[in-house]
Amino acid sequence: MNFSEVFKQSNQLCKVSPDGKYLATCVQYRLVVRDVKTLQILQLYTCLDQVVHMEWSSDSLFVLCAMYKRGLVQVWSLEQPDWYCKIDEGSIGLVSSRWSPDGRHILNTTEFHLRITVWSLCTKAVSYIKYPKACQKGMDFSRDGCYMALAERRDCRDYVSVFVCEDWHLLRHFETETQDMAGVEWSPNSCVLAVWDSCLEYKVLLYSLDGRLLSTYSAYEWSLGIKSLAWSPSSQFLAIGSYDEKVRILNHITWKKLTELDHPATISNTKAVMYKEVERRPGVGSDNLSIQQHITMGSTLFNTQSKYVICPLPVQLPVIKPDLDRANPKIGVSSMAFSSDNRYLATKNDSMASVVWVWDIQRLGLLAVLEQTSAVRCFQWDPRRPRLALCTGNAKLYLWSPAGCVSVTVPHLSNALFTIQNFYECSFISGIGYYGR
Repeated sequence: MNFSEVFKQSNQLCKVSPDGKYLATCVQYRLVVRDVKTLQILQLYTCLDQVVHMEWSSDSLFVLCAMYKRGLVQVWSLEQPDWYCKIDEGSIGLVSSRWSPDGRHILNTTEFHLRITVWSLCTKAVSYIKYPKACQKGMDFSRDGCYMALAERRDCRDYVSVFVCEDWHLLRHFETETQDMAGVEWSPNSCVLAVWDSCLEYKVLLYSLDGRLLSTYSAYEWSLGIKSLAWSPSSQFLAIGSYDEKVRILNHITWKKLTELDHPATISNTKAVMYKEVERRPGVGSDNLSIQQHITMGSTLFNTQSKYVICPLPVQLPVIKPDLDRANPKIGVSSMAFSSDNRYLATKNDSMASVVWVWDIQRLGLLAVLEQTSAVRCFQWDPRRPRLALCTGNAKLYLWSPAGCVSVTVPHLSNALFTIQNFYECSFISGIGYYGR
């Protein structure tokens, strides 16, 4: 892997444009846009305050910078550097801002979720959407960019409104059979909308585009329910992670359960490979080192090196006992992601925070288990090949593929690596620096 110099950033605001040509980073109130291939600065913009949210438009021509405390949004153009747009929500406040799929409308959610304001960059028209619900994922756009599903709360009941993104007219509005809706998410083929209830009730409802209820799934009652949900890229499978430390996979034909993936504390499956990260500190004799050598090696003397070893089965995994008397206990499957080829599924169980599980979807079984020395912060699949990247808050980047695992130490990185992003050239971007193949 090739490494660049370290670039400054704030709040992990570092994103690659959708076309993979530009890299945008925010440093306090400044927005810096670089060319991905040369890493030279192309544009430098100055915002009115510290940026807390940054997002590219779908066509990579505009960058949105939001300053929630001041209720401001500024939009910058790459083609016309002198042009900019300023949106001031005023006293009603601002808690969220995002692009529409066409890259020409901005959706701002006001404080207390009183309304969503749709601003047009082309016509300067303004539209308002009332009753948005404050929940885990209350808004989602279809993959084709034609429709927006919005969770609403009216008269103590849950509703879903489907809008046409072209002119923002209401296409469908229907009540859902949920007690307290937690989120909505379109399937990748934009044909099915998944709606799920809060963690107090295990319930997933699947609706068609016209609002018909296709199926309802509930695995159990009277216990904490759904914690995460993920569609496969082909829309054939819907994975549901729950607080009982299991993943249930539904098929798209009958919407019945195909299999149940458990996360046991002891790995005894002989078809799975157990990778364990082992750390060691480089041993250096100090008797024969000069002062200059001490200075130059000071940054590496106390850096730990790590590698993966394959452990013979069975293996006992480290388990953290959660405090069930507190809200949001550290238990259950909180993170899931399908590989781009639909072949693999990566999961993380919060009671085993340092472990990542990789499942083979073709045979619906466990393929590999990665045990890290620290808690896993995030993981993400390569968009072009079956390769998984993960980070644990240290100066290392970890990669898994069917061929094996590797631990990569990022040079000149004194801070921790918290986030991973990827793009079409399969390079990796963190909140700290840039890493190419």
